[in-house]
Amino acid sequence: SVEENIRAVVELTEKDRRKWDDNVDALLDELNIGHIRKSPALALSGGERRRVEIARALASRPSFILLDEPFTGIDPIAIADISDLIRYLKKRGIGILITDHRVRETLDIVDRASIMFQGDVLFEGTPEEIRSNKDVRRVYLGEKYA
Repeated sequence: SVEENIRAVVELTEKDRRKWDDNVDALLDELNIGHIRKSPALALSGGERRRVEIARALASRPSFILLDEPFTGIDPIAIADISDLIRYLKKRGIGILITDHRVRETLDIVDRASIMFQGDVLFEGTPEEIRSNKDVRRVYLGEKYA
């Protein structure tokens, strides 16, 4: 279940067993997934699955988290929802490293980005700098990217 998935990480990172239930409940509440706590992980939608993955990452109280393709396989509503969640985590002071091919969505939420091309960093900078860079537009975004 969702709860068991989160609890597994809490049990590894929290030494005080008396805090396990409270920590799990807090993560379920913080990520707005309390309503699916008993659901089997395999039955979740793509957006719900992303929230559970992030809850599991947060269970270890990280300073930074890596989100690998967070926008892949989810609908536009879930993309907006996950984007809002990422903004919330940034405000909480958690550093976030994102790898994703969904450039538009990613550039809308990051402070800085690196564009890879053929295994090398083509360009890095702010989203505005990336959007306006002629090499990035030529080989990655396309000239019609707006």
